Amino acid sequence: MNIINREIYTDRIMPFVGKGIIKVLTGQRRVGKSYILLQLIKEINESDSNANIVFVNLEFEEFRQIKNDSDLFAYLQDKFILQKTNYLFIDEIQEITGFEHVLRSLHAKNTCDIIITGSNAKMLSSELSTNLAGRYIEFHIQSLSYAEFLVFHKLDNNHQSLMLYLTYGGLPYLSNFPLKDEFVFEYLRNVYFTIILRDVVQRENIRNVDFLETLLHYTADNVGSLFSANNISKYLKSQRTDISTPQVISYLRYLSNAYIINKVVRMDVNGLKKFEIGEKYYFEDIGLRNCQVGFSLQRDIHKLIENAVFLHLKNMQYDVFVGKKDAKEIDFVGIKQGRKLYIQAAYLLSDEITQKREFGNLLSIQDNYPKYVVSLDDFYRESEYEGIKHLNLREFLLNTNL
Repeated sequence: MNIINREIYTDRIMPFVGKGIIKVLTGQRRVGKSYILLQLIKEINESDSNANIVFVNLEFEEFRQIKNDSDLFAYLQDKFILQKTNYLFIDEIQEITGFEHVLRSLHAKNTCDIIITGSNAKMLSSELSTNLAGRYIEFHIQSLSYAEFLVFHKLDNNHQSLMLYLTYGGLPYLSNFPLKDEFVFEYLRNVYFTIILRDVVQRENIRNVDFLETLLHYTADNVGSLFSANNISKYLKSQRTDISTPQVISYLRYLSNAYIINKVVRMDVNGLKKFEIGEKYYFEDIGLRNCQVGFSLQRDIHKLIENAVFLHLKNMQYDVFVGKKDAKEIDFVGIKQGRKLYIQAAYLLSDEITQKREFGNLLSIQDNYPKYVVSLDDFYRESEYEGIKHLNLREFLLNTNL
């Protein structure tokens, strides 16, 4: 099996291997969590000749009998070897009811080093935080970054490659297909319906599936726009769909729990106050967004640029917010370890009005943290304007020193 190592994750995770803490890999289905487990297993085997690896993949037929904690205890009973360094890997652990009881027991007895994956934020956060608080560390796995996309698809860094990334997104398995609509979107639609069915409809016992799909379509069509559950409810009523505001909020939460969309709240740049209304939503994978909205690259390009900037900031481990400075909006405020950066994302800085708006919003912020305007322009008359850097989107997505 040819596995392309995603060092950005293995380099973060390996220092915690063997340190008595449970490693939890979270993320949307099909973003490559299983392959990262295989990469970790390979590195452990290379560095520890005494390793005994126990690998449970709940998507494999041979593990279908493991439904609950009792089943898992029974399966693991004779799998650990006393004279060995034991490692337990469990893929898609949310499929096991009561899994947290097994992990707590194994961890308390120091039986093995534990690494798990899961595809439901609500289930993992509630079960782990309640039963294993302080005993685990989470690593969120995203679909391929633009840099990884180039490696997986053996592409050069040019405008055409960027457009392919903005069209098809970064699910790793796409490297097995020609990058053409008839192949890629068929695969993406199948992944999309699998996630919706297994991680949203079945897990949340949703009855109104038509509304769920309507809401997701609305969210996809309004990427980067300020949201209000009340306004969505009004819109749906205009479409003869009578859904209450609390139901809208619940369904958006279900989609976020399945890592399909990401909620980004607004904050006041001056006082770092967070606002309870007026959030934005971005997709975890751009291709999954595009496969189900009647996608047009020309029409949607500004939305995709924003979504790509958001994903890169998350990939760089920033907490991301929408900024508000008086009456001005800042597309992104990134915060990491006490540091901040500000970003305006635009399609093209084609006229003076656009330039004044994008740079002017950032100039209104009176601090010394880095500020960027990111666009598709190949060049700008100045790469820096009054301390604000202007970057082409490709340059920004390959920048790992933000």
